[in-house]
Amino acid sequence: MARIVRVARSSSFFGYGNRFYSTSAEASHASSPSPFLHGGGARRDVAKDRNVQWVFLGCPGVGKGTYASRLSTLLGVPHIATGDLVREELASSGPLSQKLSEIVNQGKLVSDEIIVDLLSKRLEAGEAKGESGFILDGFPRTMRQAEILGDVTDIDLVVNLKLPEEVLVDKCLGRRTCSQCGKGFNIAHINLKGENGKPGISMDPLLPPPHCMSKLITRADDTEEVVKARLRIYNETSQPLEEYYRSKGKLMEFDLPGGIPESWPRLLEALRLDDYEEKQSAVA
Repeated sequence: MARIVRVARSSSFFGYGNRFYSTSAEASHASSPSPFLHGGGARRDVAKDRNVQWVFLGCPGVGKGTYASRLSTLLGVPHIATGDLVREELASSGPLSQKLSEIVNQGKLVSDEIIVDLLSKRLEAGEAKGESGFILDGFPRTMRQAEILGDVTDIDLVVNLKLPEEVLVDKCLGRRTCSQCGKGFNIAHINLKGENGKPGISMDPLLPPPHCMSKLITRADDTEEVVKARLRIYNETSQPLEEYYRSKGKLMEFDLPGGIPESWPRLLEALRLDDYEEKQSAVA
């Protein structure tokens, strides 16, 4: 556990905390909230140098990776997804591969120790390349991880993406990957009707091109039983984490109104990035 703290304290990757804008509770209430923000969500202006230090939270399958990756391209900062780090380790046949395989296939969350070790290696690699700023996806996931992160850097903003559980399950079960090119797709067609004053949600499938169609594979852990277990565990552990960042005035809760075409521009608006039309078009 000491390894990541030692690396982070000596690393230029985490050395910019005082340069970034912080989000206060007072500032968040001073702005007019988006209809897709709730719970006094924080809004912020982005530093001109784009060296943001953000965290993306949300249930498995909500789209953290999709939106974090797009913002990474828009702002020119690295997107570090602990889920990708785990999958890379699984594919590497390294010392943790077998242990990780058992954990993932059972729908359990990977331990803090393993995640911290994998993230530490990624930070070392980033430091060697001269990276600064980051968007973390999938870390922290527990209060212990949040405390470790808080010891080594100041987080600017925590974006908590929200979707109904029914939609999350369908999205996870619809995930597919091309075994040849590695690109991800989703064959689920979401059409959740609105009720009790809540708007409906519609998402078109993200279908592969014809040459990928016969090469689609499903993740071993994307079964209904495992997906629901992951969601249950996440919900049990995420409440203290959300409250931790909410109490610091850094939590922005964002209800996704639909798929990428509907959600992306509204997320940019909530983050006050909607005026970057040229860059937005480049990653759309």
